[in-house]
Amino acid sequence: MPGARQQREMLCFMPGVAVVPALLVGWSSAAFIISYVIAVLAGHVEPLVPYISDTGTKPPESGIFGFMINISALLGAITMYIRYLIVEKQNESLHFVRSSCNKFSLCIGLMGCTGMGIVATFQELSVPSVHDIGALVAFGCGVVYITLQSIISYKSCPQWNNYFVCHIRMLISVISCISFVPMIVFASRISMTKIDWTPSEKDYTYHFMSAICEWTVAFGFVFFFLTFIRDFQRVSLSISTEIHEDS
Repeated sequence: MPGARQQREMLCFMPGVAVVPALLVGWSSAAFIISYVIAVLAGHVEPLVPYISDTGTKPPESGIFGFMINISALLGAITMYIRYLIVEKQNESLHFVRSSCNKFSLCIGLMGCTGMGIVATFQELSVPSVHDIGALVAFGCGVVYITLQSIISYKSCPQWNNYFVCHIRMLISVISCISFVPMIVFASRISMTKIDWTPSEKDYTYHFMSAICEWTVAFGFVFFFLTFIRDFQRVSLSISTEIHEDS
């Protein structure tokens, strides 16, 4: 009949989603390492454990750092959303975790990615207060996210995960949480904002210890997302869309 509408469903399959966490791990590692190498070679920071943000404060490394960290934040958000969808689908059959807990974990993770974007956009020496807030949100929400995901992983055993992977995730989470606390404590004791530290300066010990903890937490995130790759290899996402056509 003229004017009648016909409804049709189309499925869009997306195999190979494991490339997303793999790209996140590779890209984030490159962002940290490239910025560090350029900053050290340019003489902007000392080679011995600078803050991660210190390696992306001055040009030319600041542009590279900002661009790459923003991409990392986007890849992180996509990875977290796919992980959320996977857990939701797995939960349909076993009901091993509350859906609200899965959603809360996603929201915390996305807040951490937003913090990363703030860190990348607002330079440490230009807008230090905003930069520091972004770093606190990124690292704080990050450790909460990986801890929640470790707990969810245990709850999904043995149907959807093996205990070895769960132990690895929890170990990374514990190390990151333990490192996060002294990172904040030592950073709060530093009385000046600068990037070119030398061992003889006041507060250098606080800076050095805080920076070690910061690198530990950052690469804790990297290694944690590395454990997602195998989980993502087992799934293909499909998106169901409704198309309305005039007949």
